[in-house]
Amino acid sequence: MIFSNGNMARSIMFRFFIFTVLLCATAASAHADALRVGVAPDYPPLVYLQDGRIVGIEADNARTVSEILGRDLRLRQLPFEQLIPALLAGEIDVIMSGMSITAGRAEQVLFTDSYLQVGQMAILHRDKVARFAQPWSVYREGVRIGVEPGTTGAAFAERELPAATVTGYADPAAAFDGLRNDAIDLFIHDAPTSWRLATEPENDDLISLYAPLTQEMLAWAVRRDHAALAAELNRALALMRGNGSLRYILNRWIPVTVEVR
Repeated sequence: MIFSNGNMARSIMFRFFIFTVLLCATAASAHADALRVGVAPDYPPLVYLQDGRIVGIEADNARTVSEILGRDLRLRQLPFEQLIPALLAGEIDVIMSGMSITAGRAEQVLFTDSYLQVGQMAILHRDKVARFAQPWSVYREGVRIGVEPGTTGAAFAERELPAATVTGYADPAAAFDGLRNDAIDLFIHDAPTSWRLATEPENDDLISLYAPLTQEMLAWAVRRDHAALAAELNRALALMRGNGSLRYILNRWIPVTVEVR
C-alpha cells in the first residue's frame, strides 16, 4: 500500500495512539493485578529488615521480577513457617524468601527454576585453618562439631559425621563463642551465616571454609495449580541471568564468589 506524506503521518500517529492506549491499559491492569510476594525477613543477606525496610537478595529479586512482568509489587512479611500456608490459602502469589527445594515442600508447592546453589559450610577459628585446610579433614574421627539443633546442619552432622562429637548451640552467636573458647573445632551452618562473617568486623577472628558440605538449591514457590505463573517467573529469571541483573544482585549482597545456577 502506498501512502502520501499526509496519510503516512496520520497512519504513524494512529499507530502511536493505539500503542499508547494499549500501554496505558497494560499499566492499569498491572496496577490492579499486583504480584503479592511473601517473605520472612529474618535471613540476611537473603531477606531481612534494615531501618524498617525489607532488603536483601530476595527483595531485589522481587522488585526486578515485578518490573519484568509489568506488575506492581506487594511484599508481605510472615514468619517462615507461615509462608506455605499463606500461599496455599491464596493470601500471596509467590514465596521469595531463600526457600530451599526439598521433597517435602515440593509435594505442597510448585518450585521455579533455582536461582542459587547454597549449602552447609564449616566455620572455624582462624588459628585452626591449617588443620582443616583439606576437605576430608571435616570427616576425621574425634572432630568436635557445633550445630544448631533442628537445622540442616544438625541433620548433616548426624547423618555424615558419626565419628564426631556433636554439641548443640542455641544460635550462631553462641556457637561462635564455643569456637573462641575452643569448646568445638567447627560450627556447621548454612551458607548465609558464612557469608555474613566477611562483613562483620566483630567476627574477623573466625573464617568459613566456604566449600559447601551439602548442595541445596534456592528457588521461588507458587501454588501447584499456578503453572502459568511459574512459567512467567522462569522467563523473568532467564532474562535476569542473561542481562546480568541476577549476578549484580548477588554480588551486591554476598561478599564472596558464589555459583549462579
